[in-house]
Amino acid sequence: MRIVRRADGYYCQFVVQVQRKVEHTPTGKAVGIDLGLKVYYADSDGNTVENPRHYRKAEKRLKRLHRRLSRKKKDSANRKKARRQLAKAYLKVSRQREDFARKTANALVSSHDFLAYEDLKIANMVKNRHLSKSIYDASWGTFLQWVKYYGSLHDIPVIAVPPQFTTQDCSACGTRVKKSLSVRTHICSVCGLVLDRDENAARNILHAGLTLLLLMTFTGTVGHTGTSENASGQSASTRPSPRGKTGKWAG
Repeated sequence: MRIVRRADGYYCQFVVQVQRKVEHTPTGKAVGIDLGLKVYYADSDGNTVENPRHYRKAEKRLKRLHRRLSRKKKDSANRKKARRQLAKAYLKVSRQREDFARKTANALVSSHDFLAYEDLKIANMVKNRHLSKSIYDASWGTFLQWVKYYGSLHDIPVIAVPPQFTTQDCSACGTRVKKSLSVRTHICSVCGLVLDRDENAARNILHAGLTLLLLMTFTGTVGHTGTSENASGQSASTRPSPRGKTGKWAG
């Protein structure tokens, strides 16, 4: 047990060791997801989840609280009160991100038997000063931690694939179609496929994930598709379920 202090008060945390088991209901569905900023993610079935942009929505109020704090006299009671109000506002944004990431990840994993995602180097991506605030606001790292954690609980394969050319390659014929970030539609001049760029990327991610799973099955490493820390900081192995060998999507 430990006592922790947050901006809105003190909390008592208990640590207990339990064996949590979730009975996964097979759905026969496999999915690839492409994380983004315009939408939170797009999947290989054409579905999208809106980006909540919690920080952007709270930014105006946070700036006002920062100005209020800066005007208060140092070491005064009013300054301490203003500091607490600012800290609570930041804590609310943090909790909103965490809650959204957890619920979205749980819904995604529980409705599929296989999931593939891009192995993004988020630490490198936030070095882009034009996109860093939006990337931090999206909180992809927290979301993927929960995806891997729930994947281990449901005992379904959750596989990370290399992100190279997932957006550029055509998901129908494999032709590489160069496009900038401003181009939101994939148009293949070879096979004629016209598709939203995020959905095209998600299809490529799904295909790459299934290819990796098949390779792991043949090489005997199917039980070790990756180990990561779950959102609670504990080690969680993303082991594929035996269903993956005979499921509808495995063929």
